Amino acid sequence: MSESMRRVVVRSIDDVQLEQVPAPAPGDDELLVRSTLVGVCGSDVHAALGDHPFIDLPYRPGHEVVGAVVAAGPGAEDFKTGDRIVVEPNLYCGHCPQCLAGRYNICEQLKVFGCQTPGAMADLFTIPADRVHRLPDTMTDRQAALIEPLATPVHAVAKAGDLTGRTVAVLGAGPIGLLTLIAARHAGAARTVVTDLRPAKLERARRLGADVTLNADAPDLVDRAHEVLGGRVDVVFDCVARAQSMAQATELVAKGGQIIVVGVGAPGATPVRLDLVQDREIRIEGTLMYTAADYRTSITLITSGAVDADEVITAVYPLEEAGKAFTAALDPDQVKVLVSVPQT
Repeated sequence: MSESMRRVVVRSIDDVQLEQVPAPAPGDDELLVRSTLVGVCGSDVHAALGDHPFIDLPYRPGHEVVGAVVAAGPGAEDFKTGDRIVVEPNLYCGHCPQCLAGRYNICEQLKVFGCQTPGAMADLFTIPADRVHRLPDTMTDRQAALIEPLATPVHAVAKAGDLTGRTVAVLGAGPIGLLTLIAARHAGAARTVVTDLRPAKLERARRLGADVTLNADAPDLVDRAHEVLGGRVDVVFDCVARAQSMAQATELVAKGGQIIVVGVGAPGATPVRLDLVQDREIRIEGTLMYTAADYRTSITLITSGAVDADEVITAVYPLEEAGKAFTAALDPDQVKVLVSVPQT
């Protein structure tokens, strides 16, 4: 093992560089892990553009990571060298009321590995052993790279309860929107409509099982959605989280229905039709990240064949071209962009 390693630092979307830093060593209850594949998340792009409300520049990315254990610190000896793992990156306190209730994804002191702490877009990283999940031998690294991105939609869909026989709208056909579609269909949604501005994204949504796709800018979007679904929508998943999408969600949803905000909203206020929220008893609920149960569901979904990794992963760049990976992730026709970390 070398005494130094490469790690990506992001100062802006146009300034994504490799820095040379000392290689870490695992502390108590920690693992030293060699990165294999690291995803560029939508949150990473927002952060690089300087408009993520909870990530400050510069930062060291890499929370969507697949890797292999290099060494285990004291207390983490249950892991052995070569174990393939995926990181669950929410770093929680364990003591606040939310953590004690099992909702550690909304810990009052929550930090996210690779967002508020240095991440795994590097040759090596350390992580508490209780923040990783072992991978099934049958799962490829490319499939495993989708566990973390899928866990967020799985968590969001779980908030809607049993979707059997219900109608669903997914606003936005980016990575999270497409994976929300997959999770909703797996949860029993009877009919699904997906909206987006890009024809290529809508075509991909149809390939992944959307019953109907609609242009998000269509002036008659709400009426057309109601027509094809046979009425108002039971559950709307807003994976865009902007003023336009929230306005559409409020018009689309049925009386007594749910709007689940999955996308990261822009800082500041977003107008909402409170008259409709009140009159129709609409429930608007946010959703953040996931818990271990969502990871287990994601692993089951992927190993079952419900997720076509080749359909979702659209580009892979080596670590030394991380800047190109961030630029590619800006392309609206890309879905999931990965960074590969070959052994040095």
